[in-house]
Amino acid sequence: MAADALRYLWRDVVIAGGFAALLSGIPSTLYALVTGGDVMEATRAAGAMLIPPTSNDAELLTAAALVHAAVSLFWTLILIPLLPHRHTVAWAVLALAGIAVLDLRAIGLLFPEIYALSFWPQFADHLAFGAILGSVLEYRRNRRQKPPSCTECDPRRGY
Repeated sequence: MAADALRYLWRDVVIAGGFAALLSGIPSTLYALVTGGDVMEATRAAGAMLIPPTSNDAELLTAAALVHAAVSLFWTLILIPLLPHRHTVAWAVLALAGIAVLDLRAIGLLFPEIYALSFWPQFADHLAFGAILGSVLEYRRNRRQKPPSCTECDPRRGY
């Protein structure tokens, strides 16, 4: 892989994956707020993947941050090189729909607190992750495209 391509890959992982990881919990958080649910339930469940579920909230929050960062980095590293340059957002959302089922229902069987979470709010979080990841990646890829050379300039197109 060329040095530039590798540099772009890592920057895309950090930037697109970072935005997706930071913002993807909004749907389930809003759902919990609107329905009067426990906004910390998913955080505690994620933390319980690393430490005992009986730990205090501060410990579970710290563990959850590590788990969420690791899982987000894992899926971002897999997806970014695989996502096509056309319809990136749609493919990212579709990929995360499949990953949601894998994460929440298959892998979740290994973690009772994850499996016990309400499926649809967590599914919405996964879709948000895909939409954000795909949007930021598509934006970054479009910005990297070089403008046409001066011999191809067309004032009607604005370049």
